[in-house]
Amino acid sequence: MQIAFYISGHGLGHAVRQIEIINALARQRPDAAVLIRSSAARRIFDRTVNRPFELDDRPCDTGVVQIDSLRLDAAATVARASAFYRTIGERAEAEARLLRDRGVRLVIADAPPLACAAAALAGIPSVVISNFTWDWIYQEYAEHLSSAPDLIPTIQSAYKLADEAWVLPMHGGFETFGPARDVPFVARHARTDLTRQDVLRMLSLPADRPLALVTFGGYGVDELPLARLDCLPDWTIVLTDSDEASRGHAGIAGIHVVAEERLYGAGLRYQDLVAAVDAVVTKPGYGIISECVANETALVYTSRGRFAEYPVLVREMPKYVRSAYLDRASLVAGRWRGPLDAAVSAPPPPQHPPTNGADVIAGSISSYLP
Repeated sequence: MQIAFYISGHGLGHAVRQIEIINALARQRPDAAVLIRSSAARRIFDRTVNRPFELDDRPCDTGVVQIDSLRLDAAATVARASAFYRTIGERAEAEARLLRDRGVRLVIADAPPLACAAAALAGIPSVVISNFTWDWIYQEYAEHLSSAPDLIPTIQSAYKLADEAWVLPMHGGFETFGPARDVPFVARHARTDLTRQDVLRMLSLPADRPLALVTFGGYGVDELPLARLDCLPDWTIVLTDSDEASRGHAGIAGIHVVAEERLYGAGLRYQDLVAAVDAVVTKPGYGIISECVANETALVYTSRGRFAEYPVLVREMPKYVRSAYLDRASLVAGRWRGPLDAAVSAPPPPQHPPTNGADVIAGSISSYLP
């Protein structure tokens, strides 16, 4: 039995949460083989998928065109998506042949519409698992849609072919779907056999001051003034060498760059680092918010540009995680102390939601299998 996971290559958040589901499925159904269709960086799959898998890294959607982690190009986003979805018919036929050749029994989409269209042609059930849909995202750029009048209807027509939608918290855009049900947070949890002090010692991080993990993903942010932050006398700044912001900052007093090879070589994962620090400084995205929720880490966030998901996340996340806003001017000027202190001193969030979504979803996937 094989399951195909179609995962958006936009950022790493889609891949991270689907990997958690794949790993949970491996525990519940070790007999199920996995095909991953995603253009997300292969290293994230190689390092964190706990079972054999096949990866086909051809793009299966177009996401959003990012200038950097905090800026996007709306016109280019619509143009790229329009060009891709004009050929969705031919693409779906090719994918359907792939699914039939592999003997796939179920298609999971997070959240490429192509997956739903292909599964329907192949006579295979498909389920969308996400907190947003791409038609909802692209509708934000209405001023550019006159040049792509078929884009939204094409995407919605493909989504309508899905058998179900399993909707993650902090969501938007699922009006197109028929059967849809809410599922808990899918989140990565730190190891329970290690203390915070164990992780800090293993990574040679100081324990005498609060630590802030800076993470802006693979697109990077060129204008971060890390060497002149106003919080450095009292805070330690932590980055990994996979983040563009870390370049040129190793060796500066108060800044520690953790090599990914050391992190993974020590038997740790990124979520262990998230749990060990006092706060995360980031743009808001489902993945990092869910990890802060699961590991009770405070979050300092800045604006991420014109993205339909952003206001939903900003509205919802204070329910689940201690957080504070860092405006763009303060971000680039290095005035971080106030938001960092505010986030870590904030009262506990009012809600403590379940974060076992991966196990819940793996059980639901199993119900589709013999």
